[in-house]
Amino acid sequence: MGEYKYIGKSVPRVDAAEKATGHIKYMSDLSFPNMLWGKIVRSKYPHAKILKIDTSKAEALPGVVAVVTWKDVPGLNGFGIVVPDQPVLCEDKVRYIGDAVAAVAAETKEIAEKAANLVEVEYEPLPLVDDPIKAISEDAPKVHEGGNVHLHTKIVRGDVEKAFEEADLIVEHTYYTGRQEHAFLETESGVAKLEEDGTLSVYAGSQYPQRDQMQLSRCLALNPRKIHVVSYPVGGAFGGKDELTIQPILGLLALKTKRPVKIVLSREESIISYWKRHPMIMKYKTGVKKDGTLVANKVEIYADTGAYASLGGPVLNLAVEHACGPYKLDNVYIDGYCVYTNNGVAGAFRGFGVPQVTFAMETQMDIIAEKLGIDPIELRKKNALRRGDVSPIGNKLTTSVGTVAVLEGVKETDLWKNKDKIEKVDKERPWIKRGFGFALTYQGTGLGIGLPDYGGAVLRFREDGGFIVGVGIVDYGQGTGTSYAQIVAEAMKCPVNKVSVILGDTDLTADSGPTSASRGVYTGGRAAIIASKRMMKILKEKAAELLSVSPEDLEAEGGYFYVKNQPDVSISYDKIAMEFLKTSGHLPQTEGYFLMPIADIKIKDAFGLPHHIFAYSGHLALVEVNTLTGQTKVLEGAEVVDGGIVVNRQGFEAQVEGGYVMGMGYGLMEDVKIEKGIFKTVNFSTYIIPTVKDAPKRIQTVPVHDPEETGPYQAKGIAETVMVATAPAITNAIHSATGIRIFKIPATSELIYNLLKE
Repeated sequence: MGEYKYIGKSVPRVDAAEKATGHIKYMSDLSFPNMLWGKIVRSKYPHAKILKIDTSKAEALPGVVAVVTWKDVPGLNGFGIVVPDQPVLCEDKVRYIGDAVAAVAAETKEIAEKAANLVEVEYEPLPLVDDPIKAISEDAPKVHEGGNVHLHTKIVRGDVEKAFEEADLIVEHTYYTGRQEHAFLETESGVAKLEEDGTLSVYAGSQYPQRDQMQLSRCLALNPRKIHVVSYPVGGAFGGKDELTIQPILGLLALKTKRPVKIVLSREESIISYWKRHPMIMKYKTGVKKDGTLVANKVEIYADTGAYASLGGPVLNLAVEHACGPYKLDNVYIDGYCVYTNNGVAGAFRGFGVPQVTFAMETQMDIIAEKLGIDPIELRKKNALRRGDVSPIGNKLTTSVGTVAVLEGVKETDLWKNKDKIEKVDKERPWIKRGFGFALTYQGTGLGIGLPDYGGAVLRFREDGGFIVGVGIVDYGQGTGTSYAQIVAEAMKCPVNKVSVILGDTDLTADSGPTSASRGVYTGGRAAIIASKRMMKILKEKAAELLSVSPEDLEAEGGYFYVKNQPDVSISYDKIAMEFLKTSGHLPQTEGYFLMPIADIKIKDAFGLPHHIFAYSGHLALVEVNTLTGQTKVLEGAEVVDGGIVVNRQGFEAQVEGGYVMGMGYGLMEDVKIEKGIFKTVNFSTYIIPTVKDAPKRIQTVPVHDPEETGPYQAKGIAETVMVATAPAITNAIHSATGIRIFKIPATSELIYNLLKE
């Protein structure tokens, strides 16, 4: 890190002051003159035909300005990143309890809510589909006319049956994971308004403004250039705002009323209406030799994507790709199904299918280590993928692979060093038992092969000699904007406080793809460096002209150009800016674009697979289990993370700590309960998330600096991997403490208590 001035340093977040003081305006804070309030009418049944929609009573209510149904949608009545199968407003059928059927705009929020209750919809209930395995059967009711299998992906390498015959040990179990809610602080909120020139401005927190613009243009039958999307700031997302939410209805109401319209969802409506982490059922059969060598893995995956596709297909494919963990395996059989049901909708969520299979595979590895009497770290190291190896699905790993470095780093953590000193049973409270657990994981960076994956950045020179960098990526709390400021400051050799950042605005930033797949720093950062190199060339040539020297004779530092070997001869960036304005009347602007590098092969019939770049992490947990109640407390945690070269150390630590606690919630308490299509956990009194009191007293953060040559300053993304393996680390620790094995998460107190009784 010594060669860099800003890369690897703990630079304060660029948005810290305005967030801490409350000056920042989130989408739910926005207000415009003459603004109306919108309210969405949602389905009363999880699966039903719509026979009739009567809006007359709502329209007659004083203060109601407009009521819209599917008949008012001017363009495609459907949206979806992969398959546009979710209606803006349902026409003939509802497929889950949160489906939008109509919407109203009124003078006040209270009138809008009252009017929504006056919309009368006549339904004919249909048979329910609520089990993803039963949904596949031929006689199951159809959620969609094409059937209930949205995607089927199968990957076969080698001969698993022959390998099982040669295995000394076979471990076979079925695993179940829950339906996790994103629980972002700001619910789906925003305002749409028509500008004087006819442009529709849509202010709504999301993860990809340019894609929102494209999808909205289809739904609203508008030229994309006549839609201005502002998606930053966002009060949290984690994947839950990757897809359109309220934006089409906001746009529809604004076009209908010719007035600004605002919608802010209640927490209950947010939970019922939008995406969750895919619940999965996973059947694992793993074969291994006596010395711990993995020889075969057979996996079946059933992912419940709910009523609509959303990103269920890519989530399944990523689960398939990561199903065998970061381990060498030549004989694999992975069979995955993404299935439609009437259980809400599942979509993108931090980890994107990998947390589910990691829970399963890392439990398998822990069982194998125990049965063979092999140290769990040594078992993983023996089988760990290394650079140059072929992955379980067949691609050669030619980028940085940090498995071994992570496993070596684990041994340097305080938790590992002290694991043998753990007091397994509390002498004063013998019903309290403690245990230590570990899990290893990896996470593909980017969208994968076959999908458009690129970075884009615009760099503008300012009058004061500073710079504005505009990237379409959105910072929804992860600190990406600060990383961009550091990257540009490093590249432009200027103080970091002379770089301002604009994010998530279709008018002011370059399209840089979605803020997902741990690609924010990688793609936006690479593009920003390219734009910076072009800007540096322009400024250096101007400085050389003003100093009457050759550009090769100049070097930059601290916002100045110096003549080499003549440090007293220099010119500041702000003076160069003045000269540009004096001679041409404008300041230079550059752009940077690049395509993400891709893997050496493409997996047939599995779009997005394989990935080319991966981040790696090892997760450790020390737990305390109350055997009288089943309650589990995580006393201490640690993570060793290979994210290439760290850009912002403070941001890195924050990601790790936040990811660890999110993974802890996934493993121990978070699950949206749906019974017969009806949500039973609709707010934070029944859907339980970890608080500061639940968090470990310490989460040790250990970065592994394994450079990724293709990344910006050799960095790669870590946002997802830091939460992926926390759950299995905790459940493995529960086994260490109590002897019970967890095959279903969340491992609630009730589940653990019942297992202990058994």
